[in-house]
Amino acid sequence: MDGHRRPTVSTPSYTSTRAPLKSLLYIVHENLKMGSDGESDQASGTSSDEVQSPTGVCLRNRGNRRISAEDLNKRLSLPADIRIPDGYLEKLQLSSPPFDQPLSRRSRRASLSEIGFGKLETYIKLDKLGEGTYATVFKGRSKLTDNLVALKEIRLEHEEGAPCTAIREVSLLKDLKHANIVTLHDIVHTDKSLTLVFEYLDKDLKQYMDDCGNILSMQNVKIFLFQILRGLAYCHRRKVLHRDLKPQNLLINDRGELKLADFGLARAKSVPTKTYSNEVVTLWYRPPDVLLGSSEYSTQIDMWGVGCIFYEMAAGRPLFPGSTVEDELHLIFRLLGTPSEESWPGISSIDEFKSYKFSKYKAQPLINHAPRLDTDGIDLLMSFLKYESKKRIAADEAMRQPYFRSLGPRVHTLPENISIFTLKEVQLQRDPGYRNSSYPESDFNQYWSVSHHLFMGLARAVFFNLGIGTPCGVAWNSNGVA
Repeated sequence: MDGHRRPTVSTPSYTSTRAPLKSLLYIVHENLKMGSDGESDQASGTSSDEVQSPTGVCLRNRGNRRISAEDLNKRLSLPADIRIPDGYLEKLQLSSPPFDQPLSRRSRRASLSEIGFGKLETYIKLDKLGEGTYATVFKGRSKLTDNLVALKEIRLEHEEGAPCTAIREVSLLKDLKHANIVTLHDIVHTDKSLTLVFEYLDKDLKQYMDDCGNILSMQNVKIFLFQILRGLAYCHRRKVLHRDLKPQNLLINDRGELKLADFGLARAKSVPTKTYSNEVVTLWYRPPDVLLGSSEYSTQIDMWGVGCIFYEMAAGRPLFPGSTVEDELHLIFRLLGTPSEESWPGISSIDEFKSYKFSKYKAQPLINHAPRLDTDGIDLLMSFLKYESKKRIAADEAMRQPYFRSLGPRVHTLPENISIFTLKEVQLQRDPGYRNSSYPESDFNQYWSVSHHLFMGLARAVFFNLGIGTPCGVAWNSNGVA
């Protein structure tokens, strides 16, 4: 022992793959803030079922003062647009215990239930979004707010209880309140299913890239990457790992706000991808140390995946689309160079590495593969793709790299629950490859725009490798092209 303690990282584990539903429901309805946008005020003070807390919120109902919807929203930390059932406020006027007393946990659960939380009939199923081994995801609408929601319906087996993956996701999300993390609104338990109610976002990053013909504005790449890092930095400060970062688990709304989703579901994918199995897709974003059998998980496990996603947004294709573990490692080593004791101390003693007998590859310049990235972007990409996990850049440090300087200093001082799009200097640009008839651009002009971006990006890489530098009269813009 060296006398130093290794920091503890929260990766919830359970001795059984299932757990009782009672404890799960208790966790959610006691701790979940029922905000519609993740920006609700802190929940009002609660007490145990037997003992009332002196810190509880006391709303005085003296004389003829009537209880308002605003009073109720503050007391239960409800969103401002909640629809209170008819007659409910009148009932509270006569309730016992009095409305001006601290709220017990049992009373809070009962109040939320009467309003409509925890009830399947509160939510209307609209469209089926996807189906996996354990769950089906629907687009839905809340009768309480009239807002769209995502309903993750997890099938239950009576003898075994709830899947541990559902419990892991709930137990993590109830404590993670951030503008770049998906909000869990509610949980509904029936005899046959457990339904997690999330905020609804229009698409995931994979769908967004598909819609753009895999040619994104480099300004948008920067904004999306910053939001990924912002959400991850928040998680990592709380010693929470995502462990399954990939474009399909990053959700985007029509404003461009990106949010981390699918926490703790690495073993039970709820929404399969359109073409590839989840196991294979996840493989593409898995770091080499994990591929070689390492179980020494730290926050750096997520950073390799961030690098792969960064490259995919910038280059328009996956970085390491391997079909097996060996194939994945082969693709990694062919680009970054076969590791040695010098580049990765201890690699020669790993049995899995020795068993594959990889050829000796030299590292290739990343600019050849991502020509649209500028020098700061290439430097940041390289800092994610380090063989030794401890050498990978941390999320909070990555946010302060020169690559993000153009976003301005205020992005670093925003409150955690505030979107970066509240800043006027943060604006999405039109993606060069976006295919939408609403843009008044002829097919030829659109073809020319896309081709021009690709050609000039390739030309930049050629000039770089030949040592010519930037040709006279050519200025590279924020998209990395002339």
